[in-house]
Amino acid sequence: MKPLPRSLLIGASAGLIALPLYAQNIDPATIQACAGINNDAQRLTCYDRATGRDQTEVAQKHAESSAAPTSKVFKHDQEATAAAGAKNAPSSLLESRWELSPESKLGTFNIRGYKPIYVMPVFATTNQNNLPYSPNPTNAVHTPQGMQDVEGKFEISLKTKIWQGVFGDAGDLWVGYTQDSYWQVYNAKNSRPFRETDYEPEAMLVFNTDYHVFGWDGRLLSIGVDHQSNGQSDPLSRSWNRVMAQVGFERENWTILFRPWWRIPEPAKDDNNPDISNYIGRADVEIIHEWHGQEFGLMLRDSLRGGSQQHGAGRFTWSFPLVGNLRGYMELFKGYGENILDYNHNATYLGAGISLVDWY
Repeated sequence: MKPLPRSLLIGASAGLIALPLYAQNIDPATIQACAGINNDAQRLTCYDRATGRDQTEVAQKHAESSAAPTSKVFKHDQEATAAAGAKNAPSSLLESRWELSPESKLGTFNIRGYKPIYVMPVFATTNQNNLPYSPNPTNAVHTPQGMQDVEGKFEISLKTKIWQGVFGDAGDLWVGYTQDSYWQVYNAKNSRPFRETDYEPEAMLVFNTDYHVFGWDGRLLSIGVDHQSNGQSDPLSRSWNRVMAQVGFERENWTILFRPWWRIPEPAKDDNNPDISNYIGRADVEIIHEWHGQEFGLMLRDSLRGGSQQHGAGRFTWSFPLVGNLRGYMELFKGYGENILDYNHNATYLGAGISLVDWY
């Protein structure tokens, strides 16, 4: 038999290739365009998109995420980012929490973890503040409160994005809420009261950045307003409002956040804590490191003033795996302002408990 012309073989082969593509409503021209991409990874991504494979994977991962136990929702927010598909997986720690790149955007009103969420049945100090005071005479306690040195502490902290793309493709508006409670759970003599609860709502306009400084990637810039108060009446009432900026850097398994702030002035007669900036400070830095499933955090803050106005504090935290998604949590604090009631009280605190959500 006489061999078929080569041109006919090529045409038949092309027809066989094109047939299933048309059956799937795929444009063969798209496939041909992919063949012209030199970069292997980009060419593969092009083929996946052209054949609809990326959408299939997204749907499959979304179904798997929906079927997962609810106890895993906050585990480093992995389920939230998985809904965006494998090709949209975050490339950095900050991106996983703040959805910085276009590929990691998940829309609005998804509840996310913010600061650590933990419960410490033991939070102890050798210098409990039984006489909280302030330069404002109406905010000074003159009778010891009888609080014990050992208590419990827990923190709840959540955030959500309420506006994506404030300036076109740039800027997302987030709101957050953090609550710290100090419970005199072992103080039966005083009916086990909550010694202090701090409430901190805030709003932040967050931008994605892309620059490099001394081997660190500048990934985040934000500006926002922050309110913190304890909801108590005089003489225990404490509160302040701040305009707060945030600059985020990272490299492999390391994240650094710088937070300078400016206190919004209040009338002197209404100011429960007029010197709070000289104790809780005017800026802090948070350093987070992940290592073999463990997470270490270090917070340092300072009043940025000299002489008698110079005060600061430091906090070291350690989170480590226990069972499943449950993690152990330890905290060591030294300095002023462990909470807003104790803003001008210098003490050392040590606590231990469990963590449900870490920094990242």
